[in-house]
Amino acid sequence: MGSASKMRGPNRWTAQIGSFSLRLIWHFIHFIISTWFFVLGLAGAVDSYLISSGLLKKYNDLNLGKLRYLAIVVDSDEARQTSKVIKLLQWLSDIGVKHVCLYDEEGVLKKSKDAILEKLGHIRLFKETDEIIPLDKKNMTLELASPSDGKEAVARAANLLFSKHLELRNTTEDQGENIFTEAHMTEALRAVGCSGPDPDLLLVYGPARCHLGFPPWRLRYTEIVHMGPLKSMKNGSLMKAIYKFTLVRQNYGK
Repeated sequence: MGSASKMRGPNRWTAQIGSFSLRLIWHFIHFIISTWFFVLGLAGAVDSYLISSGLLKKYNDLNLGKLRYLAIVVDSDEARQTSKVIKLLQWLSDIGVKHVCLYDEEGVLKKSKDAILEKLGHIRLFKETDEIIPLDKKNMTLELASPSDGKEAVARAANLLFSKHLELRNTTEDQGENIFTEAHMTEALRAVGCSGPDPDLLLVYGPARCHLGFPPWRLRYTEIVHMGPLKSMKNGSLMKAIYKFTLVRQNYGK
């Protein structure tokens, strides 16, 4: 018994030292990662301040000719921060963006339409058309979208294609296989007035790094950028994202 107790003593000390070492290593790694993200956040804040204050000259003259239509996807929980959304739209207007689409998963932004239009009198609602009309410097068009628009659009377009298919079968003797292509769906969406312009750039505000259900047929050539939480939005970061997009060279396949 005495020898067994002597053996358990060193084993217990070894286990305690091992456990302490693992905790120490975990805290050290956690400290390194936290410090890294703090430095990144600080650098981003300084960068954003320098851009928004106009000290970095290359961001002062953005080539907005490439950005004909901008889409903003906002997490539904954050979309309830109407004041933040209004501030974001004001920044875009000051930058010179003329056509904007706001989207969230639950249609929260649509319910805030009156509040947004009341605060920003120079904004008018975008009508369902593929033609983007040039505006003067003060005006902006705004489209408010939600998943219900996409579902309704697909349903109406599918009904139109089906009706045309039945009509074609009744008027022709050719009963061969009918194949519906992307071009057919695009034409049908345009016919029912739900095609909407394809955004050149889509900015996502929220925790998720995805488009949160934004109509995929409108994202064929869209550049997507995650901007982080809406509550942490910065004017400089917005200008930087638009500036980087203007430098992108897009190759369109045939």
